[in-house]
Amino acid sequence: MTVQPTGIPYGRSLPRHWNVVPLKYLADLFNGYVFKSQDWADSGTPIIRIENLNGSSDFNFSNLDLDAKHRVVRGDLLFSWSGNPGTSFGPFEWGKPGLHFLNQHIFKVDSYGCDARWLYWSLKAATHWIERELTSGMIGMVHVTKEDLKNVPVPIPPLEEQRRIADFLDAETARIGSLVRARSAQLRCLEQRWTTHLADVTNDLIARYGLVPFRRVLTSVEQGWSPQCDDIEAQPDEWAVLKTSAVSSGIFKPLEHKRLPFNILPDSRYRIENGDILMTRGSGSPAYVGVSAVADTGGRNLLLSDLLYRVRLERNWSPEFVALMLGSAPVRGFMSLLFRGQSGQTIKLRSEDIRAIDLPAVPPREQIKIASALQAKRNAIMRAQATVQVSGAVLAERRQALIAAAVTGQFDGSIASE
Repeated sequence: MTVQPTGIPYGRSLPRHWNVVPLKYLADLFNGYVFKSQDWADSGTPIIRIENLNGSSDFNFSNLDLDAKHRVVRGDLLFSWSGNPGTSFGPFEWGKPGLHFLNQHIFKVDSYGCDARWLYWSLKAATHWIERELTSGMIGMVHVTKEDLKNVPVPIPPLEEQRRIADFLDAETARIGSLVRARSAQLRCLEQRWTTHLADVTNDLIARYGLVPFRRVLTSVEQGWSPQCDDIEAQPDEWAVLKTSAVSSGIFKPLEHKRLPFNILPDSRYRIENGDILMTRGSGSPAYVGVSAVADTGGRNLLLSDLLYRVRLERNWSPEFVALMLGSAPVRGFMSLLFRGQSGQTIKLRSEDIRAIDLPAVPPREQIKIASALQAKRNAIMRAQATVQVSGAVLAERRQALIAAAVTGQFDGSIASE
């Protein structure tokens, strides 16, 4: 069965000798198995969850003997059925070796009626359309159904063309992928450059001035307040409660918040002031515990949540200097000894533990100069990172445009690759 090209996800007309076929006539789609907690085991066959599609290597296991439709091997095409706005639903080509089981929140595409690689690339070209059209109007967590995916139109050229274009896309996207990986390596090197520079400066300050317990220089440590809020951005004149993500990168992000409902009065005790040091209380990963940032509200009405600490200092101590020291490898090494909990659980830093953190005992008159020099170095590295990120984004856009052009017959892949 064919359908007219009008309204296909690719936004382009197709060659006259191509057809357009809904996915349901080309392949079968299966839901994964509905696993219950009693189905899990300490070892056995790994269970693929949505997090695993996005790179996580943390698996649950099962010893069940499941029907073949619930089994996944390398090369299978998968779709996630839910995610946050802007996340990809697929297709994902499963790349791990060995047998895996599929859970209920993932669809498997099976029994292809065309070249498997062609199907992958044509569905990849439709990714943005799937995300935009099938989740339009949804708020919060968004979903696609099996019926939605079954009706995604797929362009179908003759089999030999499918294979030739797929060969071309395999080669070209691999080349672009190597460039993207190089950009990622550059970003890691830049981040390591900053981390190493900050650690070297901190160690030098410790050698010159020694250490001082944090309790000697702070005046208060407090948690905030977390009423039930609206998960939307507040207007500049409205009140909002900060999320952990406002601080967890080490750079204060005032737009990472939830709007306080109009029927709840703000508690002025927790209003964020410029210059407040904010720290994350806990996380499943130690890397995100005790991360600090200096607040700059930009005039917004922001409130401290109970997932964050606010630390205030003696007047002559620089918040910018202290936040930089708290983010350095030597001080975080001290801090990690105070963490409560184990990996896989919520790891926490208690308020009394914060008071026990040791900082370089730099005289206050020197702190602003040191903080200014460090921030200038950090800003230079961040500008370099932004340039690399733009380059990576351009490569990603080129990759998607190349796929869309190839699977709609806009050029002959065999000629373009010569």
